[in-house]
Amino acid sequence: MDIEESKKIIVEKLTKKSKTKSKFYLKDFYKMIPDEKPRAVKNLVNQMVKEEILEYWSSGSTTMIGLKGVGKQASAEDEA
Repeated sequence: MDIEESKKIIVEKLTKKSKTKSKFYLKDFYKMIPDEKPRAVKNLVNQMVKEEILEYWSSGSTTMIGLKGVGKQASAEDEA
C-alpha cells in the first residue's frame, strides 16, 4: 500500500468516527492499517502531523492524535 492511499484511509476513518470521538491513541492507527508494521504507521502519522493533516493533543499524561481543527478542544482554542 502506498503512502497516499494510507493517508486517505486514515483521514476517511477519522472523519467517520469524528461524530463520536475526535482524538485517538497511536495504537488505534495500527488497527486502521493492519498490513503495515507499527513503525511504518508511526512514521506516517508523524509525517501527517508535519503536513498539518493531523495534530497531537496532550493532557499532560497522555498524548493523543486527531484531525487538525476537529473536536471540542479545537473549538475551545478558537474562542480563546
